[in-house]
Amino acid sequence: MTLSRQRRRGTVAVAVLASGLLLAGCASGGGSSSGPQTDPGAVGVIGDQAEGGTPVEGGTLSFAGYSPVASLDPTKTQPTGATGGTEMAAVYDLLVRYDSASDSYEPQLAKALTSSDDYKTWTLELRDGVTFSDGTPLDAKAVIASTNRFNERRGGGSQAFTAGVKSMEATNDSTVVYTMNQPWSEFPSLLVYGHGMVVAPSSDQPDGSFKPIGAGAFTLESLTPGADVVLKARPDYFNGKPHLDTLKFVTISDEQPKVDALNSGGLNMAYLRDAAVVDEASANLPGYYETNSLSAVVSINQREGRPAADVRVRKAMQLAVDPEAIDQRARGGKGMPGTEIFQPWSKWHNDIAPVEMSTEEAKALVEAAKADGFSGNMTYFTPQTQAAQATALTIQAMLAPIGINVNIEYAASVTDIVKRLYIDKDFDIATGALSIQDTAPFQRLYGALNSTSTNNIGGVNDPKMDEIVTSVQTATNDEAKLEALSNLQVEVNENVPFLALASGANFLAWTDNVHGAVPSLDAMVLLDKAWVE
Repeated sequence: MTLSRQRRRGTVAVAVLASGLLLAGCASGGGSSSGPQTDPGAVGVIGDQAEGGTPVEGGTLSFAGYSPVASLDPTKTQPTGATGGTEMAAVYDLLVRYDSASDSYEPQLAKALTSSDDYKTWTLELRDGVTFSDGTPLDAKAVIASTNRFNERRGGGSQAFTAGVKSMEATNDSTVVYTMNQPWSEFPSLLVYGHGMVVAPSSDQPDGSFKPIGAGAFTLESLTPGADVVLKARPDYFNGKPHLDTLKFVTISDEQPKVDALNSGGLNMAYLRDAAVVDEASANLPGYYETNSLSAVVSINQREGRPAADVRVRKAMQLAVDPEAIDQRARGGKGMPGTEIFQPWSKWHNDIAPVEMSTEEAKALVEAAKADGFSGNMTYFTPQTQAAQATALTIQAMLAPIGINVNIEYAASVTDIVKRLYIDKDFDIATGALSIQDTAPFQRLYGALNSTSTNNIGGVNDPKMDEIVTSVQTATNDEAKLEALSNLQVEVNENVPFLALASGANFLAWTDNVHGAVPSLDAMVLLDKAWVE
């Protein structure tokens, strides 16, 4: 069953010819894509690309992700588009995928996903005959075992799942029934991320090591952390042997070199986020374009003992930091700067105005905080990309006049950022992103703002915020969800859990000779039907 959702304003209209699991029209032989233009709010396949014709068998597709992958265990690597989601989807596949053309969730490994009228019960039916690469069946018990493993090891979104789901039951070999604690209309969005990547029971080896065994179209040949991941096609994949022989995921440390490699033919596909680079690449290359809210924020650590534990320090930064100036310095004026959570392009845009800048008010707040012991010193932790460095330097310059001295510390990679922010929580302020999709705002908001979430890197502990985020989850229609998200803007204005800098786009760019890629949510892409001319 297709789970339809209201189309967002400005969504790209993409002609997609669907046949079974194959979206033949996604930059492939189903016809040429005539490129919508990347207006704010656009989501879909863009670019002028000729028909691919008969798929070519064999060959290698090279893919440069946003950050290098150290593990293919979904409980150890955040299963998102920017951090290994495509690599893991190739090995494990997904229970469902998101289709931007219909703005709905479509079955993938699943045969169907249906809900009760009140969104309190969801029923997952699996396809017949699907097996893991070790030959064992992907059945209802395997789905539940993988889900329990993911939750017990605190994979991304696990706390939202365990808080929202009362029970899971295998009613027969091919059916899983999920019973909710409360209405949850966005539940399918979890199944396009880690909960939808079913890990075979045999993946956890007797010696305690992990071997990535899934039901996807590819199997692991080699993984060199920080360098590359090589996957080989699986002949017995349930939807037919992939056209490609090999997927090679490579590490390229900055965004412009990725585009240069695409243009020179040294690379077939790349995940891009930098606004200026996305602007250039989307004007010349086909690919999947996805606009997100809060694609750039300043993460603020408000735990006890940190400078920003004092709300006056947080509010002073809120009053002093100018996203427009940061966009000019860091993105050449190509971004979508703003302090609103949901900008006018979003279906969740509301009438609650963000806080206006005031240097004088900011100075007064800092002086009051210093009178109570604030040293005036903060550390800004950021990766070494050009845009991130420019952002950090601009914020440093903006905070100095109000009495905050910022020391910038640079990380070697996005992987280092994840460790220091998400594991060690060792920072004052840092480069961050929530990357909230209009189609499913709850999951990322819960992860960042719920007081019990391990992804709550800022240490937000606000009962009112918890209540608001829960009301986003339980909303059963757009009107109720818009009201909840308006309340969220009010609370963010008041307590400043982060600084909003910009909306932005993920762009999964590919070369003209790549066809058959099937994008999902968060610019993850399925490559079982992809080929290279």
